Amino acid sequence: MLNLKEQLETGNMEVIGKGNYDFIEELFTTDYIAHAGGKVYKGHEFIHRFIKLLRTAIPDIHVIKIEILAQSGNTVTWQRTLTGTHMADMMGAKATHQNLRWQDMMVSRFEGNKIAEEWTVSELAGEMLSKYSVS
Repeated sequence: MLNLKEQLETGNMEVIGKGNYDFIEELFTTDYIAHAGGKVYKGHEFIHRFIKLLRTAIPDIHVIKIEILAQSGNTVTWQRTLTGTHMADMMGAKATHQNLRWQDMMVSRFEGNKIAEEWTVSELAGEMLSKYSVS
């Protein structure tokens, strides 16, 4: 069995880095819940849609670092650093065709060896906006 950091690294590489949508079922519970931006999202279909959106806008996306910050019982706080080139419009932001580098802060609650619930704060929107020149 993989340790927690290896599991997160493998999951991020497969789902985000490679777009391996089949791996979603191995990494997340069927009733997965995500909390982000004051909203709640649910299920594998949400993950699939979000990863497709992300990989379309940033096709060369890579998770370059995962750091475990704290762990208590079945909950882990971790941070990932990502890079990629913003090649297509995403969430209202026009493609900048520039390199992006940002961090996501995650709190993941596990049920067994699968992620059941997550809380996420991401620098992605701010990083995209910082690439627009001000006239």
